[in-house]
Amino acid sequence: MADNLTNTAENLSLDWINGVGTPTRPTTPLKVALVTANGSDTAAGTEVTGGSYARQNLSENLSVAAAVSGATSNSADLVWTGMPAATVVGVEVWDSAGTPVRLWYGSLSASRTVAAGDELQLTAGSLTLSLA
Repeated sequence: MADNLTNTAENLSLDWINGVGTPTRPTTPLKVALVTANGSDTAAGTEVTGGSYARQNLSENLSVAAAVSGATSNSADLVWTGMPAATVVGVEVWDSAGTPVRLWYGSLSASRTVAAGDELQLTAGSLTLSLA
């Protein structure tokens, strides 16, 4: 998800780099959400609902490697089981605050259609997060 930071994440990053304001570090673990309609810098996409769907941890249980050349990726498979029938077109990364903050968003390279009860998997290294 190159350069797909939300406006909120862009502002937090710039404030931190420039040493201004009081940027708050996102609450971990970061969570990956699946969406059936993509969001934008300012608006969340339409998140999958139903079945056994739940956001998956990106950090903590699944480590994310230190960034290299302005990017990092998931180091383990992300797996959603018991999916509802859906066509997944993208992902979003949220923190785990009491009121979660959306940090990244992006389209999948190809949408994925799943039937009720199916599993959807993003293999290790397939979710790339970058600032470039």
